[in-house]
Amino acid sequence: MLRFLGWMVVLGTAALAAVLVWPQGVGLQNQWIAAHVVALRGAAAVGGFIFAAAFTLFAIPRPTRRFGIAMAIVLALFAAGNVAALATRGASGTDAAAGEASVTVMSWNTLGEVPDATGIAALALEEGADVIVLPETTGPLGEEVAIAMRDGGSPMWVHTVAFDEVAKARSTTILISPELGDYTVTSELVPGPPGNTNTLPSIVADPVDGDGPRIVAVHAVAPIRWELRNWRSDLDWLAEQCAGENVIMAGDFNATVDHFAGRGVDGGDLGRCRDAAVVAGAGAIGTWPTFLPKLLGSPIDHVLATPGWRVDAFHVIGEVDGSGSDHRPVVATLSPAG
Repeated sequence: MLRFLGWMVVLGTAALAAVLVWPQGVGLQNQWIAAHVVALRGAAAVGGFIFAAAFTLFAIPRPTRRFGIAMAIVLALFAAGNVAALATRGASGTDAAAGEASVTVMSWNTLGEVPDATGIAALALEEGADVIVLPETTGPLGEEVAIAMRDGGSPMWVHTVAFDEVAKARSTTILISPELGDYTVTSELVPGPPGNTNTLPSIVADPVDGDGPRIVAVHAVAPIRWELRNWRSDLDWLAEQCAGENVIMAGDFNATVDHFAGRGVDGGDLGRCRDAAVVAGAGAIGTWPTFLPKLLGSPIDHVLATPGWRVDAFHVIGEVDGSGSDHRPVVATLSPAG
């Protein structure tokens, strides 16, 4: 009986491990628990290897030897599966020469404006950003960043959407260089589809003259248990915003490319948009939380673009981990393809 129960535990663990390694294979990537495990593949891999090593201790006494070996193999395969998934997405990035028509996009969730305007602007100037997406940033701080950018020789137009003033997380700000033309906000100023994300605001900015990319500043809600429905709805809405021919989208998606599964069309990861980090070979680098090493964190901050844009460069900036935000900034340089 004990042997039978032991093998039931092994088989049950193997089935659960297979689902958690690739939940999109059975449509569970957006469900409670599976969504969180797959979000932290690096940490899950480390945990798998640790538990695999622990179960080898059961292999020492003869009565539990087979059970210990079997469990160690299952957990080691779970860890290896997560490592393999991360390896296919890359942890290096690329830095090719950008063309004259390139657009550099920087996104940084400021955790309710913890980094000051001077620090944000200094980083944006250093990166040569043409578009700056700042979730959890109010209009006044966005204007301060714009002033600092202007003083640094790179003026910016500022657009902010705030659902209310209850918390700074209920605001999102985007700065766009005048060199890209005039933009107007076309997303609604109230929460919920079809005009916006549900809990935290996103911004859809369209060129006034129709010449240029739609630019979407993203802040999807986190998949905490009581927000799961809104989180899934946010991702669906964002996929719809990327259904056009010329779209650049950036921000805090609170989702990895695993969670995008099932929402891509025409070869895209989300709508028709492709993830710049994956294209550049940097899709495994974690952007949150900053207290974890990059390869153990979750890559939930993204820059995406439709196929008409080529990814020249992408990198996650870890040098500002001490700034106070729990997110790392991401920067992508895109050029018109062809």
